[in-house]
Formats: sequence, C-alpha cells, structure tokens
Amino acid sequence: MAETDDFYTRHDDKEKQNIQTTNDACDKSKRYFFIDGRRIAYKNFGCGENVVFLHGWGANCDAFAREMNSLCAKCRVTSIDFAGFGDSDEPSVAYDVEDYAKETLCLLDYLGIKRATLVGHSFGGRVAIYVSAFYKQRVEKLVLVDSAGVKPKRKPSYYVKVALHKILKKLGKGGLKGSADYRSLSENMKKTFVKVVNCDERPILKYIDCETAIFWGDKDDQTPLYMYEHLKTHIKNAQGFILHGGHFSYLEDAYAFDAILKAFLKD
Repeated sequence: MAETDDFYTRHDDKEKQNIQTTNDACDKSKRYFFIDGRRIAYKNFGCGENVVFLHGWGANCDAFAREMNSLCAKCRVTSIDFAGFGDSDEPSVAYDVEDYAKETLCLLDYLGIKRATLVGHSFGGRVAIYVSAFYKQRVEKLVLVDSAGVKPKRKPSYYVKVALHKILKKLGKGGLKGSADYRSLSENMKKTFVKVVNCDERPILKYIDCETAIFWGDKDDQTPLYMYEHLKTHIKNAQGFILHGGHFSYLEDAYAFDAILKAFLKD
C-alpha cells in the first residue's frame, strides 16, 4: 500500500525495496521518496539544527558534500537531487522555480522538518530565495552562494540572437542551436531551463526578512558581482562576503567559506 500525503507519496518496503527509511544520523547514503509517482533522491544525516543545501543547475545532492560532512556533528544536514538531476526522475511537465520550491518543501514535510536554514548555490539560490520570500515561516536563515535570481544585464547582440532564433523557428529552420549543455537536455528539461533562467526574482526580494548571508566569488563571470550588490542591497538583514574564486567560490575558497558559514549558523 502507498500512503499519500499532499504532493508526495510514501511507499513501504514490500512495495519499493529501494526506498531507505532509516533515521540513522550516521547513515550518509542516498535515500528516496516519491512525488506524484516520480522518484526524488536526497541525503539526510547528522543531529542538531536543520540546514538544507540546494545545488546548482546540472549538479546534485553531493554539491555541498564537504560542508555537510563538516557540519553533521552539530547539525542535521539535508540535500536534494532536484527533479531532472542526479538520481531524481525528470518532472512530468516543464517546471518553474515555484515548482522546485514546492518540491523542496515536500521533502522537508516528508522528513518532519518544520524550519531550516537554506543554503543555495546558483540555481539552488533561486529556489532558496523563493521559499524565503513566500514560505518565510519555514526558513530560519538564508545563505546564498553565487546565486542566480537577478535578471542579467544583456548586450544588444543577445536580443538580436533571440529575435533571429524566433524567426528561424517560425520558418521551420529549427532556430539557433544553443550551447552543448542545452542541446543535451530532453525537450521537457529544455522548457524547464527556459522557465528557470527567465525568472526574475528582484520583485520578491523585499519579502525576505530572515537573517541572510551572501557569498560571492570575486571572479564570478556567470553571476557577476552586480548581482551580489543587488541582493545585498535589497534583502533586509543581509551580510555580504566576497570570496576568492569564480562561480564555485565555496569550493575554490573553501576554508573561508566554511569558517564564515559556521560562525553565521552559530550566531
């Protein structure tokens, strides 16, 4: 028998042998639960205050493995393979940021986590921003790392390419090819990608009122520093920290990131 609770579904061991339901705080293996019949992978271990890590586009629940292993002695750490990434099934329809936010909340509900600190990198930052703005009762603190969410400044050539792509598609020419990463996606995930990257979260930043730490690489060319400045200016109670590195500054300047993150969580 399957027990359904809102958006997600629990399955007992007889029905789904691959579902791990252990609550062993030392078990760092990947576990699974179901959302509308789709398998979603996650990790959950440690004891203490809840900290939830949200990975960037193309990554998985091991993106913050170093930090999770470092914090698990004093925190209960959780990470998710977002739908379409890692070992999680693709969404049945094209997802947007709101859908990924609700999926994250489903995991928290499934694990009995009422309130947590969210740590989001890049695309994961988009999701963390959305949850913090509209489900603020679920968020203790917010940590953004080289986060997406601020509409990028585009050069005129970008809009020329967009217009040309639309014209070619109307003429049945298939449009411009796009990057290799984009071409490798399924049609459903391509539509998801377009929805996600076109989501401008600047209007909702004013709704975030939890204590926030923003980390940024001084050489980040994927989410440039003007995005950091905008987030730091428009999120109340935000502190900013510049790290040495690019878009993955939390890995490139790991010692500084770990030290500041632990101090922020301890306050």
